[in-house]
Amino acid sequence: MLQRVDIRYLKSVEEVGLESPVFIEGLPGIGHVGKLVADHLVKELNAELVVEIYSHHFPPQVMVLQNGTIRMPKNEIYAYKSDGSSPDLLILIGDFQSISNEGHFELVNAYIEVAKRFNARRIYTLGGYGIGKLVEEPYVLGAANSPELVEELKRYGVRFENGEPGGGIIGASGLLLGISMLEGIEAACLMGVTSGYMVDPKSAKAVLEVLMKMLNLEVSVEALNERAKEMEKLIAQIKEMQEAAMQQWKSDEDLRYFR
Repeated sequence: MLQRVDIRYLKSVEEVGLESPVFIEGLPGIGHVGKLVADHLVKELNAELVVEIYSHHFPPQVMVLQNGTIRMPKNEIYAYKSDGSSPDLLILIGDFQSISNEGHFELVNAYIEVAKRFNARRIYTLGGYGIGKLVEEPYVLGAANSPELVEELKRYGVRFENGEPGGGIIGASGLLLGISMLEGIEAACLMGVTSGYMVDPKSAKAVLEVLMKMLNLEVSVEALNERAKEMEKLIAQIKEMQEAAMQQWKSDEDLRYFR
């Protein structure tokens, strides 16, 4: 039977053979920034699926596939074995975050359990920071669970602004930092600044570029570039529609003087 949080190891830690990996979380969130980055890494690195996580805290539904069959909602952890030029990686991706407050804590405990079992030495959580307006040049905000890690991230161009994010970091990206601190694991959050209105591959690219520098990792960003170009075309169309609507409104206002 399905447990409240059901962790299913597809391979043993010994079979996977990672050495002190870095754990990366990229679940759905604002602008899907973190999810875009993590999904991109899994694909570009040809990472191997090693853990599946099911939970009562996901929405009560099944996912319908193209061939008409179904699957349960789940989150997945992939492993990447480096050639030695960069650290080994564990990458958490998936369908959902928890739909309840209690579930967030239980699921994050599960993610930490997996990280500790694989002897992860550091955790990076990835997300978006919505500012409510379109962002021409995205940049990366940071938060970390130690002063030393804050200084390290600053050297890679990550910004730390007083009081930002103002409402804190909600969900897995935030809780992973806090619970990691209690467990003695270094952890930091990288947040791409985004409008928050739509999926934002441009902001995801900004986060990925910082992450690649920090990990001494090289992956193609072409797929994100293409998605960013498509999004820019959509934004341009939205702006044109807004300007046309504004001109029509001004014209209607002018005509009122003659009624």
